[in-house]
Amino acid sequence: MSQITETNAQYYQGSQSFRGNGGNTAGQTFATTFNTDLVFGSHDPTNENYAKNNFKVYTSVTGLPGTFTEYTAAYTVVNNIITITGNPGANIFIVVQLKILDGGKYGATAAEKAYGQAVEDNYGGYQYLKLNDIVNNYMVGYVGDGKLIQTCKKSDVVFFAKRSLQEFSYDTLKSIRSQELTIPSSLSLIIPQDYVNYVNLSWIDELGVKRPIYPANNLTTDPYSNLLQDGTGVPTQDNFGEDLEGTSITESRWKSNNTRLLNSSWYSDFEYFGFANQDLYSLNGPWNWGRLYGLDPQRSQVNGWFGINEREGKFSFSSNLAGKLIVFEYISDGLAYDLDTKVPKMAEEAMYKSISYNILSTRANVSEGVVQRYKKDRYAALRNAKIRLSNIKLEEISQVMRGKSKWIKH
Repeated sequence: MSQITETNAQYYQGSQSFRGNGGNTAGQTFATTFNTDLVFGSHDPTNENYAKNNFKVYTSVTGLPGTFTEYTAAYTVVNNIITITGNPGANIFIVVQLKILDGGKYGATAAEKAYGQAVEDNYGGYQYLKLNDIVNNYMVGYVGDGKLIQTCKKSDVVFFAKRSLQEFSYDTLKSIRSQELTIPSSLSLIIPQDYVNYVNLSWIDELGVKRPIYPANNLTTDPYSNLLQDGTGVPTQDNFGEDLEGTSITESRWKSNNTRLLNSSWYSDFEYFGFANQDLYSLNGPWNWGRLYGLDPQRSQVNGWFGINEREGKFSFSSNLAGKLIVFEYISDGLAYDLDTKVPKMAEEAMYKSISYNILSTRANVSEGVVQRYKKDRYAALRNAKIRLSNIKLEEISQVMRGKSKWIKH
């Protein structure tokens, strides 16, 4: 079971202090106990692999603030244990600093600062368990003599743990990731590497407020094939008998269109239509009275549209979004990083029940009554996990209701 093993300095500052021995011997070892594993490329700042390090080592003779400098002499790192190859100095003060956004409080120059994000990546980590921990806990608590599952291969547990996490990620755990991107002039962005399905896309205005971008759906499409045809309309082939393809005319027209002609804001584009009497054709003018009645909701917005180009593996956007800063939120299945994947503690019991059900349901010598019992247990645990992870707060519900037309007395 997970316990807090880091000190406050390790968690908040990302630093751990040591003291060298009085004999100044070579080969001294210092074991770090961060929740974050040390990533080591090289001790030498001039080596190209040095940038791979997610930490820096500092030393000081006195240990006083402002006296620590980066230690760049030879050392090695194996299993989070740092071994100083040479003689660091008698009773030397040593600090291991994980890379942090502000660079930390050690180092005499800006180049010696430990700039990075290893510390921030660990913040809030106590609310999660690694999938590897789930597997190990299950082998201890659910498999063995006197238990319903007396024998089971660990590889089977790993498989069903991954499958359970994958299913939970779609509608329970909601493994939502987000990217901040700028839409280029090509009006397309590559689908992320661990993408499963999108949640929403929004462009960000000058105030930092999200403006939702809507799916194009029936407005346009990205054809999967763009066949070249001869004069009679028959697709043409190359010397190998394969269909020849060109560029999509549909996509070209969509990218170059004037979105004012789609979103019902064309009445304000007076110069485009050459209208002289702007008062007559303004939003409040008599020419527009009653124009909102029967308006198509899909078109009645100015935030823009997006589509998914399956042929190229990209998201495509309408022409009015070129150069816009967007936030792209999407669902991952939680398996992109193997057993280092994090599982919320609130869903831990549901994971165990799901693994048990999947193992028992695939065995030939287990009665149907036992299988159905674990199926119900899995459903109940999954329902509890959904309720817990929904994070519904009474005060937030009250705040929403106060914004309605009804008077809520409390």
